[in-house]
Amino acid sequence: MVALDPATFADKITAPRTRTGLRDSRSSRVFQVFNTIVLLLIVAATLYPFVNIVAQSFSSETYIRTGQVNLVPRGFNLTTYQLVMSDSVFWTSYRNTVVYTVVATVIAIVLTTCYAYVISKRGLRGRGLLIGIAVFTMFFNGGLIPNYVLISGLGLKNTLWAIVLPNAISVFNLLVMKSFFENMPVELEEAAQIDGLSTYGVLLRIVLPLSKAVLATMVLFYAVSFWNSWFAAFLYMDKAELFPVTIYLRNLISGASSAMSTGAGTSDLAQTAANIKSVTMVLTVLPILCIYPFIQKYFVSGVMLGSVKQ
Repeated sequence: MVALDPATFADKITAPRTRTGLRDSRSSRVFQVFNTIVLLLIVAATLYPFVNIVAQSFSSETYIRTGQVNLVPRGFNLTTYQLVMSDSVFWTSYRNTVVYTVVATVIAIVLTTCYAYVISKRGLRGRGLLIGIAVFTMFFNGGLIPNYVLISGLGLKNTLWAIVLPNAISVFNLLVMKSFFENMPVELEEAAQIDGLSTYGVLLRIVLPLSKAVLATMVLFYAVSFWNSWFAAFLYMDKAELFPVTIYLRNLISGASSAMSTGAGTSDLAQTAANIKSVTMVLTVLPILCIYPFIQKYFVSGVMLGSVKQ
């Protein structure tokens, strides 16, 4: 056996790291610093408008009009919040929005999941037709007037279903879930079927528990979409007690703008007209901001797993 000099062995190990590894380490550090700087700039550019809106919502009309509000409220007051939140109609509209969002999201998740799971099966007869029907609706639709006539003809005006059903399935979300299901190991479902599970059993007991990431992502997409939606309610709702909070706040903005344009109003009205848009955005975005941290950990993995073919 040939004896190996420890010093020679150490030199052979450390020499490549001294020349190549050090060079890689320096380039890696440079990239990390550059990447960190770029990401911080993006974060600052993203957060500044929102922080500015929050600051304006708590600022007085004088400072807003003169453009003195940046990141910190000036002339702190809660006049607009008090005017809006003291109105019982506001809370009725908020309750309507919560109901519409929850019901619509549940229905959309159920329908999208079932549709996506079916078209993810490569051996399914008519699979191409089902996918084609879904994709076709991404590029073509009946138009505003035919949709209005359809909803009215079905007797859905002034009902929850006028908001829920027309937007129950998003084709983009459908295709993301389809791709996610296609990437799941087929062996898992085959083993479950051998153990006696039916198709519904496989979906409920095997597939869905392994799909928490994409389900959480779809819940976020649908919830945000329905929460921010206002045009469907504006089109199909005639009764004020059925309006979501987005319609209520839109009417406040419209009324305040009209009052300012005519030169009417008291100090409270002037204050409301000056920062009503800021209050509107804060009140609309706040619930989503409270929910997002709880499902953020699933968000990135759900989108990537559902969109990248492996």
